[in-house]
Amino acid sequence: MTVRRHSIKQWPASERPREQLLLHGPRSLRDADLLAILLRTGRRGINALDLARDLLTEAGSLRDLAKMSHRDFIAGGSGPVHAATLVAAFELGRRCSADAGVDRPVLRSPEDVACRYGPLLRDLRHEEFWAVLLNSANRVEADIRISSGTLNASLAHPRECFAEAVQRRAASVIFIHNHPSGNPEPSHEDLALTRQLSEAGRILGIPVHDHVIIAGEKFTSLADRHLL
Repeated sequence: MTVRRHSIKQWPASERPREQLLLHGPRSLRDADLLAILLRTGRRGINALDLARDLLTEAGSLRDLAKMSHRDFIAGGSGPVHAATLVAAFELGRRCSADAGVDRPVLRSPEDVACRYGPLLRDLRHEEFWAVLLNSANRVEADIRISSGTLNASLAHPRECFAEAVQRRAASVIFIHNHPSGNPEPSHEDLALTRQLSEAGRILGIPVHDHVIIAGEKFTSLADRHLL
């Protein structure tokens, strides 16, 4: 498609991304075309499609663009409406990937955990620590974000980690956190925290089934490594 700086509305209908989607379906469009439909408008001197191309070029890839926060988009020159639209769209994509079509799935293995929660955590640029509360059949009763930021003992204290589990009378719990670095190996802090949580679970009568580290497309199960 020829690069044009004037409004997309002035283009022939056959070249407009939205019309192409309606005629040929979303799979016929490139990443920039789909982003342009979300953006709807450009900014001064640049139309929506060229803005979408610029965003992809600056980010490096669509996956890297999906990792950007609202503040990242604003810092890069996007307006608040564009920033909110893109962050919301990428979050919906993550939630859709994580939704197995079952509101309360049964988690039988570390692979089940990674499949369910990997899409929610793997693209984040910061660490988050989650607790997944299970009933006696290993069905998910609730999942709770315990902390957000740099993971350490002060941000993920056993008191906070088990508060909801005790209140909701969970039969067991699985802990999850992500490594934005992409390295799935547990750190010394991860191991120390896991030991604390495992011991706390034994005292409370709420066993810790696993602590899973999500790192990009990879994951590590500390239960599989016999580190609980």
